[in-house]
Amino acid sequence: VQLVESGGGLVQAGGSLRLSCVASGRTFSSNALGWFRQAPGKEREFVAAITWSTSGTLYADSVKGRFTISRDNAKKTVLLQMNSLKPEDTAVYYCAGGPWVATMTASAYHYWGQGTQVTVSS
Repeated sequence: VQLVESGGGLVQAGGSLRLSCVASGRTFSSNALGWFRQAPGKEREFVAAITWSTSGTLYADSVKGRFTISRDNAKKTVLLQMNSLKPEDTAVYYCAGGPWVATMTASAYHYWGQGTQVTVSS
């Protein structure tokens, strides 16, 4: 199983970025995929997740109304649209997969990508 993220970069506060995570090596048709992030000196935290079969979604309070997670079945890709970005969103963002349904619990995810850096300048 391999998860590969892309789409990170440098953006000014108030701007937008879209992260992509492509899954290969197995099908996630009955699993969930999620996004986590880790800022320097901080613990990894949950951002958003989607249950692949139902498209049910889950968001951290800090990103509700600004971030949207979605999936593309044909491309086996999960997207994270990030709008109204803030400097506190600066972190390495990781794609993760594995649990049956979307969950905020990092230990429930068995597969992780290498991460993509998002930097928001003030």
